[in-house]
Amino acid sequence: MRHASGYRKLNRTHEHRKAMFANMAGSLIEHEQIKTTLPKAKELKRIIDKLITLGKRGDLHARRQADSQLKQDIHTAKLFEILGPRYAERQGGYCRVMKAGFRYGDMAPMAIIELVDRDRDAKGAADKARMIEIDEEA
Repeated sequence: MRHASGYRKLNRTHEHRKAMFANMAGSLIEHEQIKTTLPKAKELKRIIDKLITLGKRGDLHARRQADSQLKQDIHTAKLFEILGPRYAERQGGYCRVMKAGFRYGDMAPMAIIELVDRDRDAKGAADKARMIEIDEEA
């Protein structure tokens, strides 16, 4: 019997799921806290824990493995330069999922997924820097 083995398929194709979690993992690495639905957050926790473990290893093979899962090089760089050393002494459990009520439109259960010991200034820092660049150009 196959009792809930494997992972949540989330009613998506393999390619869609892979791209979605690559984007979500990159956003979580960049902002260190994101809001999403509860099943997606629970599945993302499995993925991000494995990526941070690769960041802790820090060798070339681990970097290439993380690069194959993440879409942008800046996310891989932050994973290996900032998050890997930050969690070097921690034995797993790098992120937490907190329930955050229900979405207004369809009553989907929502959750906030965040990195443990996160940098509170990281959330939205890239967006603020982008807005400063736009103001300087004008």
